[in-house]
Amino acid sequence: MNARFLSLLLCLLAGAAQGQGFAGLGTTAEGFAIPQRGHMLTFPTDHGAHPEFRIEWWYLTATLDGEDGRQYGVQWTLFRSALAPDPGDNGWATPQLWMAHAALTTPETHHFDERLARGGIGEAGVTAAPFHAFIDNWDMKGEAGKGISTLDLRASGPDFAYDLQLSATLPLVLHGEGGYSVKSPAGQASHYYSQPSYEVTGTITLPDERVVAVTGQGWLDREWSSQPLAEDQSGWDWFSLSFESGARMMGFRLRDRGAGFTAATWIAADGTASTLDDNSLRLTPLATAEVAGRKVPVRWRVELPARNLDVTVSALNPDAWMGTSFPYWEGPVNVTGSHGGRGYLEMTGY
Repeated sequence: MNARFLSLLLCLLAGAAQGQGFAGLGTTAEGFAIPQRGHMLTFPTDHGAHPEFRIEWWYLTATLDGEDGRQYGVQWTLFRSALAPDPGDNGWATPQLWMAHAALTTPETHHFDERLARGGIGEAGVTAAPFHAFIDNWDMKGEAGKGISTLDLRASGPDFAYDLQLSATLPLVLHGEGGYSVKSPAGQASHYYSQPSYEVTGTITLPDERVVAVTGQGWLDREWSSQPLAEDQSGWDWFSLSFESGARMMGFRLRDRGAGFTAATWIAADGTASTLDDNSLRLTPLATAEVAGRKVPVRWRVELPARNLDVTVSALNPDAWMGTSFPYWEGPVNVTGSHGGRGYLEMTGY
């Protein structure tokens, strides 16, 4: 199965799943494992793959300052998806498919690339210890005995590249109830944790082949499930914000036919995390941009009254559209208001 066939297959699956959540994530999960409330996450094991579940991802974003005085953002994401509830990784017969996205965003331009592969034949995969996630020559690699606390991150596309080193300064954060993250009133859920506190150094390569030294902050999300959306949830708006005070926030809204379902995690400057209930987070679009033939919110008011948070979140580049097999918006943002800072915004289903 070559990359062209995989791309066609993924697009067909997306088309077949219309009306069942973004990218088919609201379809039923018969035969697959389901996240369980009370399940204890175990490390480093859970840094690795969970092939008994239908979908999971390793999702790294970073807000960067260049030695040229400009802001940049990078994304590196590896997705694993199973076509059938078979946990085996049996060579060419495996049901495991892999997809990866890499992006570099500047204030004026957005560059991205996509890789597709199948499991079982060495084209892509993840090992838990020492940690290594890869597809082709893109990789995210940790040091032996250090889990994901230090990482080397590399990717390249036709007109960009980056080579970054990351070092965590705070502990892992488990979202929801010990890593059990509810996604709808009907009870859809995932296992979800983050490493939100990487210090980043390295280089990016721009389309004109200039190599720019960068520093900044990184955030890694890890999530797996088999039906993370309800059938009537069309997509989500997800924020990871790092404030000048040292505090951080993860928050999302899953859009449905009503008011939507929200959740948030507040992370104090010392790394202490607090889960906030549905309706604690208020997300209000303030401005839209015409992107890829659709209107997408690119400036938001984000309120978390329980933490005296009332900020405006604005895209560094409104045109940060990922025109991949499952298209979505993903890009760095600047934060002003009660808290200053930087972060990343992902929006799907528009």
